[in-house]
Amino acid sequence: MIYFDNSATTKPYDEVLHSFMKVASEYFGNPSSLHALGGQAEKLLNQARGQIAELLDVQSSEIYFTSGGTESNNLAIKGGALFYKKRGRHLITTSIEHPSVKAAMAQLEQEGFEVTYLPVSSDGKVSVEDVEKAIRKDTVLISIIHVNNEVGTIQPIEEIGKLLGNYPKILFHVDHVQGIGKVPLQLKSSRVDLCSFSAHKFHGLKGTGLLYMKNGIHLAPLFSGGNQENKLRSGTENVAGAVSMAKALRMVLERQNQYGERIQEIKSIVRDEIGRLHNAVINTPEHHSAPHILNFSFPGVKPEVIVHALGQQNIFVSTTSACSSKTKKPSPTLLAMGKSPKIAESSIRISFSYDNHKSEAVKFLTCLKQAVNKVSEVIN
Repeated sequence: MIYFDNSATTKPYDEVLHSFMKVASEYFGNPSSLHALGGQAEKLLNQARGQIAELLDVQSSEIYFTSGGTESNNLAIKGGALFYKKRGRHLITTSIEHPSVKAAMAQLEQEGFEVTYLPVSSDGKVSVEDVEKAIRKDTVLISIIHVNNEVGTIQPIEEIGKLLGNYPKILFHVDHVQGIGKVPLQLKSSRVDLCSFSAHKFHGLKGTGLLYMKNGIHLAPLFSGGNQENKLRSGTENVAGAVSMAKALRMVLERQNQYGERIQEIKSIVRDEIGRLHNAVINTPEHHSAPHILNFSFPGVKPEVIVHALGQQNIFVSTTSACSSKTKKPSPTLLAMGKSPKIAESSIRISFSYDNHKSEAVKFLTCLKQAVNKVSEVIN
């Protein structure tokens, strides 16, 4: 099997699964319980929080466990907007955000908030100048994805954070779900107030994630209940999930240091070869893009035909983002980048992990060429 759909989800590391099973079977107590088993679970939860904080170079009091990126994004955006609504009701984001951000913004618009959706360049990059121009006296929150989940464009988070140093009352939220473990981001120096993570994107388990919230920031909770996570996120904590997520984060950051060049080399090989194919259009920018994502199109060819043809060879890729792949609509991200509908509706995304090798890339390219040639013969 060749798995090139790591932006949709990654395969959990064996060590991560082992950690989860051990904690789930031996330390299954409720962290809120007063007995010894509950105390052991609480200790493990706090240890995981501290380990994650150390890896991210933040304080353990700034780490809040969630169910994943979607919840973290919703908690940051809705929670921030609602808590600080007396300051203003204006929000800023981009036209190429993840659906969980777009939907959260749309819901807030129904509640009387006004949202500015910033345009992007042909490379899918937002302009710092456009961010500054969009800021108003009633702006309370800005949310920008770090690495676009479809084309891999890296946004200028550090520069935007520097700009927002002049606007201390504006919350800065970053969706770092696709960037963690591939594209470094220093939360403190980038002036990030809120940052979302999802464990299954870095070889952890689905249903586990976290939100970084800088000390001094407040959010309106989305869930009411037992006041867990410092009253921000009620619900019995997933201790095994938190412990296994800490393990996954440590392992992926180690692999980033060890295999970062290899994954970039694989991407370059695949990019060059696809670029030579007839009628191929590379949608991922050559510069300022993440090392693990490559998006391309064969205009006029239905992408699902290519996906299924590769699947028959036990090679797994996707069309757009996993959250949108079944809608069969043109990619909003590619349309926002100025791509034609024909290109936007025929895009294919491949995404690598540190477990992939050059030999897999070679086989993928061979099978892709065969699939494209076969489809072209049918069309012609």
